[in-house]
Formats: sequence, structure tokens, C-alpha cells
Amino acid sequence: MAHDLLQPVRASRVALHLIGYSRVSTDEQEAQLQVDALNVAGCSRVFIDKASGKNAERPELMAAMDYLRSGDSLCVWKLDRFARSLIDLVTLVDELSRRGIGFKVLTGALANIDPATADGRLMLQVVGAMAEFERSLIKERAKAGLQAAKAQGRTGGRPTVITDDKLTVARARKAKGESVSAIAKAIGVSRATLYRHPEEA
Repeated sequence: MAHDLLQPVRASRVALHLIGYSRVSTDEQEAQLQVDALNVAGCSRVFIDKASGKNAERPELMAAMDYLRSGDSLCVWKLDRFARSLIDLVTLVDELSRRGIGFKVLTGALANIDPATADGRLMLQVVGAMAEFERSLIKERAKAGLQAAKAQGRTGGRPTVITDDKLTVARARKAKGESVSAIAKAIGVSRATLYRHPEEA
């Protein structure tokens, strides 16, 4: 028995890590605020993206997701520093959950939420329902926009850059024998635009 007590205790699993992620613009003060908070929370490593929320490219977030292993947790300062929309949030948290990775928010909405608890899962379900609602609204707006465009004789895409007045000028110049290139330059459109109106090209 004494011999057993002297045996070294084997760790049942590898040490888990709290990994931080921060997204900042060019504001160094804000960057330091986030990093300090993540370090105080116990993050062993912090990944930092310097980009606006409108920028879809977040290489450091992708690096953090690749770095995380099952049993680790991802820690963020605020939700708006992590996700660009509710849909984005649910997608990312679902991926973390699927891989057995925890998620922690330090301040603001869903602060200290724990997806491993019943309350945490309930909150994420509510967020997921809101994301689904947001997705439905986006689809409805897109569909309504296409229907409105179709009703006005357009099939979607960018608005036409050639107006009736420009077409009138193009016809007149064509009648004088001007080239397509000269006409396009004169009315401020591309040759390709004119070629989409074969009666003028």
C-alpha cells in the first residue's frame, strides 16, 4: 500500500487551454484593452485580427480555430469582436461545440455563458432562433428585391448605366457613322454596355 502511495500520479488528460481571440481596428488603445482582459482571464495565447467588422477576412480567427483542440475553450472580450452577425455567431459556436471546444465571453451580451450547462444551451438556442429569423428576413428582402426588379423590367444585378437619353445620343452618333468605341467614350459607358444594346452597337 505504501508502495502505491509513492507512485507518481498519472494525469488523466492533457492540460486544457483557454485561447483568446480579439478583433480590433487601428485603435491601439482598444487593442490593449482587449488583450489585457483576455490575459487576466487566463488565456495562454491570444490571436488578434486588425480589421473592421465589415471585412470578411479574419485570418487570425481561422488560425485560432485551427489551433484549438477538444477540451480547450475560446475566449472573446465581446460578441461583436467575435462574430459579424447572429448567423455568423451561431455557425462558429456550433463548430466549436461539435469539436468539443468551450466558448467564453468576458463582457456584454452572453457574458460568462457556458454552453456546457443547461442555461447556456438555452441561451444559445434563443440566439440560434434569432439567427434563423435574421436569415429568413435576408431571404425575404432578396426575394422582394428581385420581384421588384423584375416588375420594372430588370432581372437583377447592378442597375443599368445607360439611360434613355444616352441611348438617344448613341443612336444619333451611330447615324453619323461614329465607331462603337467613340460613341461609348462620348456617353461615358463601356463598349460592352453598348453591345448589350445591339441596335446602338
